[in-house]
Amino acid sequence: MKLRHVFILLVALLLVAVHVAAQEPVELRITWYNDGTEGEALRAALDQFEADNPGITVVIDDIGYSDPNVYHSTIQAQVEGGSPPDLARVNNVALFIGSYLDLRPLVQDAAYWEANFSDAVLDSLRADASETGIFGFPLQFTITAPFINRTLFEQAGVPVPSDTKDEVTWDEWAAAAQQVAEATETPFAIAFEPRGHRFWGFAISEGGQFFDADGNFMADSPGFRTAAEKLVSWNQTGLSDPTIWANLPDGPKLARDEFINGQAVMLYSGSFAVGGLATGIGDAFDWEAIPNPSGPGGSTGSPGGSLLVAFAGTKHPAEVARLMDFLVQEDVQTEFALASSFLPGHLGLAAKGLDYPDNADVLNVLAAEIPKIDEQAYKLQYSEYAFTYNRPIDGRLSEVIVGSLSLDDAIQAIQQDVDEAIKNAQQG
Repeated sequence: MKLRHVFILLVALLLVAVHVAAQEPVELRITWYNDGTEGEALRAALDQFEADNPGITVVIDDIGYSDPNVYHSTIQAQVEGGSPPDLARVNNVALFIGSYLDLRPLVQDAAYWEANFSDAVLDSLRADASETGIFGFPLQFTITAPFINRTLFEQAGVPVPSDTKDEVTWDEWAAAAQQVAEATETPFAIAFEPRGHRFWGFAISEGGQFFDADGNFMADSPGFRTAAEKLVSWNQTGLSDPTIWANLPDGPKLARDEFINGQAVMLYSGSFAVGGLATGIGDAFDWEAIPNPSGPGGSTGSPGGSLLVAFAGTKHPAEVARLMDFLVQEDVQTEFALASSFLPGHLGLAAKGLDYPDNADVLNVLAAEIPKIDEQAYKLQYSEYAFTYNRPIDGRLSEVIVGSLSLDDAIQAIQQDVDEAIKNAQQG
């Protein structure tokens, strides 16, 4: 009788082994683009996932990003054709709303996701406020923020305001930078990169409101005007170089070059510039990131970055969820951030700080800015009209700075530009 039971058990085990062997291996594909070394960092994580999950392989399809519209329209064509990638790196998240895979019922702990990723970012993937689905996570954040030339402050004998105060206003920074520039005969106090995206945080900190009670974009608010008036004044009184704003779209490069060459005391740029600044400056002077200036609207930079999302058309939802669950774990997120020199999208890591191999002090100051991001800044960045909100601001403010348009007319023109673009998009 015992031998019979042993025989039955052996047969059962053999049948299970045959069933497992007969299962088709699962291949997941990620549509991707690289800004730097993050593709290598992702591959390292995927190699570990594959080792832990025999039978699942993950392929990265790097299709490049020379044109954001081409990149996203390639994915859109696959989605509309019924053959989407299993996962994709995207930053135009609104384009695919309604096509994402809801991971909430598939992941091990949805509460972990909600605790460690921004509500505003998770919401940006949802069709409306009543939806609770989890569709992806931020691979990384970028954040706009200022940098200063500390060596110039020391040479001028001017205290760095943020050394002794947690909150420093734009006016206080402008005054300190001007004092340093005059004492050291530095050509300019402030180099502010000419992008509407950079201006969002400035305007919000000055109390600007970009949306009315119905959620519609509005350009004209007291805080917007205050920030614009200050920016124009800096350029017209010599604190800033007006050629930076006059030379769109090359202005950001010109602003960074001025700072790198020691021609500006302060640069308003962001985390995306750190690698280039470090390479360009070398040992020429000591520089650092500082917290975003504060004002009536608080202290906020403008967020950016890309998200990794899953698509509902995948043939392997369970395996996709398993992969996503693996990628969001703190140890994996840590290794990805360190290997790519990215600011983590994981809020817990941003609050802790990371031991980056290069530029750790700068990157951790910037990471600490992420929890301060204002809700409006998220709404601007993750809207389907993000580029629509962005470009009219830098274009029209540039006209004010060079003297071809009044600020009143510029604000009116920004509103008209945005309204017309949204109307055309909705009709198209």
